[in-house]
Amino acid sequence: MSAPVYLFTGPEAGKRNDAVQAVKDSLKKKYGQIEEYLFYASESAAAEYMAVLQNESLFASASCVVVKNADFIKKKDEIEMITDWISSVKSDSSVLVLVSDEISVDSKIEKAVPSANQKKFWEMFENQKLPWLKNFFSGNGYSIEEDAAALILEMIENNTEALKNECSRFFVCFQKEHRITPDDVESVLAHTREEDAYSLFNAMAAYPEEPRVRLEKSLDILQKIRLSKDNASVGILARLTFCFRNLVLWQKLSAAGTADDFNLKINGFSSLAKKQLYGRAARIWSSGQAVAVLSLIATADMSIRSGGSLLEDVLMQKLLYEIIMKKGAASASYEISD
Repeated sequence: MSAPVYLFTGPEAGKRNDAVQAVKDSLKKKYGQIEEYLFYASESAAAEYMAVLQNESLFASASCVVVKNADFIKKKDEIEMITDWISSVKSDSSVLVLVSDEISVDSKIEKAVPSANQKKFWEMFENQKLPWLKNFFSGNGYSIEEDAAALILEMIENNTEALKNECSRFFVCFQKEHRITPDDVESVLAHTREEDAYSLFNAMAAYPEEPRVRLEKSLDILQKIRLSKDNASVGILARLTFCFRNLVLWQKLSAAGTADDFNLKINGFSSLAKKQLYGRAARIWSSGQAVAVLSLIATADMSIRSGGSLLEDVLMQKLLYEIIMKKGAASASYEISD
């Protein structure tokens, strides 16, 4: 029996989520009712979700534990806890699904997961995105002008999950058979779409805008995120960590002279929008500064976790100041002078 563990990585969140759902559906088909659990490795210790896997459910025949941000599993004891369970598990009624936006996780975990249960989900090629978007609208009873489709692709992160979520707004605003125009896109998306950590990073990396302008815009986006339903600082920090890790990788590829289309593609930089974003970011932060930023984010994460929510907003604002105005250098206090 193959161990009941799966590893789904890569930036294409839509297809990756479909794969997670397929695992759950297969488990439901075999066992009927199942218990579903979701953990974030950036927030929860391995002992928490491993305890769920090791304990028999009292209310269902099977259970499925999904752990996102699996690239955060770095501690030796946590890795051993997971790999020991994989090597010793006898039943397939408890399933572990490890998920990451990154293209890989710790090598010991990768070696423990059966190769047949691993899959990387890449972003669409440039020539695939426009047809996918047109098909998505036509499949829901709408049509879309090419200029409108191109505008959507400029505004939304390059994965099918984000595209589905954002484009579903049009189905609420317009009757079926409506043809979506660029003006429709501006009215529906430009003014109603929620901010997230990715739009925050875009604002932080908006070269050639002056640092003060980027800081003001970033603080405004941060405030909007904090007022939204997905307002947890640890989640924002996890996404910013992902972005700055990508920037370090971009800098390494550029420095090595290997930033060609093939190498960019296999390292997660397949879309034109992402290439432009990290090209701009690389003009703001050097490789060393990006590494320093990652250290600042890790420090802010520990401070927020240990200090509670009282100073959370202040710590997040201070972090943005240090990243944008000081390019990764820590400051003793949060003060912006003229």
